[in-house]
Formats: sequence, structure tokens, C-alpha cells
Amino acid sequence: MNKSHIKPALFKFLRDLKANNRRDWFLENKSRFIEDVQKPLLEFIEDFESPLHKISPHFAAVAKVQGGSLFRIYRDTRFSKNKNPYKENAGVHFCHYDGKDVHAPGFYLHLEPGGCFAGVGLWHPDNQACGMIRQAIVDQPQVWKKIVRNATFKKTFGSLQGDSLKRPPRGFDPDHPLIDDLKRKDFIVVKKFSQKKICSSEFMAQFYKTCQTAKPFAKFLTQAVELPW
Repeated sequence: MNKSHIKPALFKFLRDLKANNRRDWFLENKSRFIEDVQKPLLEFIEDFESPLHKISPHFAAVAKVQGGSLFRIYRDTRFSKNKNPYKENAGVHFCHYDGKDVHAPGFYLHLEPGGCFAGVGLWHPDNQACGMIRQAIVDQPQVWKKIVRNATFKKTFGSLQGDSLKRPPRGFDPDHPLIDDLKRKDFIVVKKFSQKKICSSEFMAQFYKTCQTAKPFAKFLTQAVELPW
């Protein structure tokens, strides 16, 4: 895993894209996108398959341009006021084989000039999945506390990120000692990385270590929504 997959050219392309987020510019620079963004990330995905399966064999690392672990660069602008046609970041998502979409548990890598991070968990799970996770926390409070209060976990990720309800969720005790966790709408943790670290030959090992640290957290969420670990 001592190999530098991601180069500064990836970030240079994304900075240039941000300054020229137009279809004509992108078409003129599509070869740069393929060489500096797409190919390196597909190679990263392919090389991460074996380490990922050491964490769990039920998560997918699919090195395909479409329908795989690499997020599309194209934005869906149909319902957005922002009509820029392209995302100004690159993303890789290692999702559960049985997950229907990105709202299933997964491991995520976000690459953006000045804003790189690894993320683990569920972002905006639907109401059913959210309820299942909350119930799992109620049913296994000691297991949950052991995971999120673990010293290495907290040092790596800090606190959970994302949105929460303003009021306790319906059907749960508002005086429950873990009510702040039960109010969560997102169950994700994030670790930031510098561009220098991302471009180093040590990064894949660091990303693996980060995902490995989050393994108990990911396992809890995966089993809570009744998917195999």
C-alpha cells in the first residue's frame, strides 16, 4: 500500500474547474480529468479492495467509470438553484453490497482543495433505517457507548457529525441518557486530511487505518439496519 495514487494534479484540475465550471471548458479539459482525476481514483479503488475486505467482506470496491465506487463528476441540476454542471470535488464511496444507495452504511473519501476528509457511517438514512439505529442504541446502550466513547475512536474522529432533530424522536423516552444520540438524523464520523497527506505514499495505509478504527461503529450501524457484516 506504499504507493502514491493521488497527485497534486488532481487538486489543480479541481481548482481550475471551480474557476471555469462550464461545459465548454470541461470538454476542452476532459483529457486532464481522465488522466489526473478519474484514472488515479479508479486505481485507488482497485488497490483498496483487498484492505477493505479485511474490514468486512460485505463492502464493495468497484473500479468502474459508471455504476461503481467512483462518484460522477456531473451534477444533477434539475432541482437546484446552482446550475453549475460539474461537482468541484471528487468522491469515492465504498458501500455495502446489499445497500440500495448511498444512504446505506459505507466508507467515503472526499477530495476537494482545502477540504479533504474520510467519512464513515450513514448520511441521511431514511426514516425506517433511522428508527432501526435508534432502537439498536436503546437495546444495546453499553455496546454503543463503548464504541463512541473509545479513546482511539474519539481521538481520530472527535464527535459524531451531521444533523439532529430539535426534539426527541417519537416513540423514544425524552429522558433517555443517550437522547442526544437518539435525536441524530445522521450517523457519521469524519477525519480530515491535508492535501500533502492525501498525495503521500502513506495515504492508503492511513485511510485503511481510519476505516479500521471506525470498524466497530460501521459494524453496529450495518447490523442495526439488518445487513450482514
